[in-house]
Amino acid sequence: MADVELRHLTALAAVADEGSFGRAAARLGYTQSTVSQQIAALEKAVGGAVFDRPGGPKPVRITPLGALVLAHGRDLLVRAQAMTAALDRFKAGDGRVDIGTFQSVSNVIMPLVVRRLRDEHPGCDIRLFEEETDRPHVGELDLMFFDGRVDGDVEHLKLLDDPYLLVARRGTFPDGPVDPARLDAAPMVAHPPICDQARLEQTLAHRGVRPRIVFRTAGNETVLSMVRAGMGVAVLPRLALHGADIGTDELLCVHELRPALPPREIFLLWQAGRTHSPLAARAIEIAVDVTTKIAESPPGAAERPPDWERVRR
Repeated sequence: MADVELRHLTALAAVADEGSFGRAAARLGYTQSTVSQQIAALEKAVGGAVFDRPGGPKPVRITPLGALVLAHGRDLLVRAQAMTAALDRFKAGDGRVDIGTFQSVSNVIMPLVVRRLRDEHPGCDIRLFEEETDRPHVGELDLMFFDGRVDGDVEHLKLLDDPYLLVARRGTFPDGPVDPARLDAAPMVAHPPICDQARLEQTLAHRGVRPRIVFRTAGNETVLSMVRAGMGVAVLPRLALHGADIGTDELLCVHELRPALPPREIFLLWQAGRTHSPLAARAIEIAVDVTTKIAESPPGAAERPPDWERVRR
């Protein structure tokens, strides 16, 4: 089997698919004699015929031995193609980068990262995959933004502490900070209990604070709309409020929580031991720069649309 080569398996698959050596040669861009030589070399390596050749216009038929070799050979060809694609992506600075993200990162951080990557590499292929999950799959991606650490063979780069803030209808609480204890039994609109939302609710419970969840939704804007409607209050990470323009909203008010709750931590993840392509390495640098500027913005900035030009520079 050491003598079996990928070119032999490519010829085997082409002949099996096309039903003739001539059509297989045309598909591969070879001469028919070249395909015949590849099949002959394969048959010598595996110790038997892989096709029955009836002659004339009748299609060739794969033998049981050939079917066995083809079943395993297709797997090897798929893996070889994946390897070739991975090598191409790594070598091309204007190649492809696959990035996992989630809602508030998609809304605030990713537009700035994408804009700068495209400014620097106009031909780059950026593919984003958004998912709200507590079980992220890092292996298929170059990079992934996530609000927590992940067990397993994954490397973590912490980007940002994202503090929690209280959003309520104006007049629900006096101006200024609010003690989280006041949220006990209070009606609350919240995200689904996955990712950092579950940790937030556990933290409140450990402090003896158990809000009454009246509605759950994954959409940040929907949370704010329900607070406006009077369904209840909401505790949201600061990043989720960027761009919401709450400072000019006549119905909503943002309060700091004192004593503060542990902030949501936002990380950039990738498979341990991975050598980044030039494009992925640059995406990491830009993400660090963008999140550093966001972290340095004043506390009230969460109530206003972000200063995009400042964060972009």
